[in-house]
Amino acid sequence: MSLSLRQLQVFVAVAQEKTITAASSLLFLSKPAVSMAITELESQLGHKLFERVNNRLILNDQGRRLLPMADELLTRSDEIINVLNSDGELSGHLRLGASDTIGNQLVPFLLRDFRAQSNHLDQELVISNSQSIIDRLLAFELDIGLIEGQGESKHHLGNDDLHMQPWLSDEMCIVCAIDHPLAQKAGITLFDLENHAWLLRETGSGTREHFLSRIAPRLEDWTVAFELRTTEAIINCAAAGLGLAYLSTLAARHAISNKRLHKLTLPLDLRRQYWLAHHKSKHHSLLFERFLTFTSEWQVND
Repeated sequence: MSLSLRQLQVFVAVAQEKTITAASSLLFLSKPAVSMAITELESQLGHKLFERVNNRLILNDQGRRLLPMADELLTRSDEIINVLNSDGELSGHLRLGASDTIGNQLVPFLLRDFRAQSNHLDQELVISNSQSIIDRLLAFELDIGLIEGQGESKHHLGNDDLHMQPWLSDEMCIVCAIDHPLAQKAGITLFDLENHAWLLRETGSGTREHFLSRIAPRLEDWTVAFELRTTEAIINCAAAGLGLAYLSTLAARHAISNKRLHKLTLPLDLRRQYWLAHHKSKHHSLLFERFLTFTSEWQVND
């Protein structure tokens, strides 16, 4: 039995895209070619790798066991090519994922510093909510993820297949429009937050989950004004007086300093932890190790 790298590429693409059509588009192959590669692979292995669910191909237990090994073999294949062509320089392609605040506020500077130190320029970055980044790590679509919040509930987002280590930390804040009645009030308490509408991120966002765990349980009466997918949308809606917002101080700092938003001061500990995550079965290439070590030691420069 001799498996080909092409078969494994097709297998990984179908596992990630979940349809023959999407995988064929990703690989620039015909749908019959993709189907044949999967059929041949399953025949050679003597096991089915997918279950068909509503026209989608979902990995079964055998497929989930194969996925980490297939990802490692493909990564090692790229390493061989890159090592022979790179004259000893750090090489390879690095797939990074970051949740909204980290991806927009920190990762650009993290990548700037990593590139300056390593001279490695081949990275891609996906910015999405924390749950989406976790899902992509589990599917081996990303190598390393940086996610927000979840200090007390990290296992809610991840599972036993992920290694998650504490990274940097942040502090959240409650903000409102400059002309909001609470902006004129001194000595804000939790009671003052009752009976207000809130601007929230979508389900799966670390910021939303932090609000639901730290603020919502302390309030008896609150409503959702809007559910929005970006921090900038929440900032603009809060500035327009459409509701109170719970945001990272890092993300809200410019709007606060520019007098677009007013920060409410409450006697609450609103710190949250950031996490550096990767799949436990992910192959640790030299590039992977270098970036992981660099990120673990990196600090924000004021």
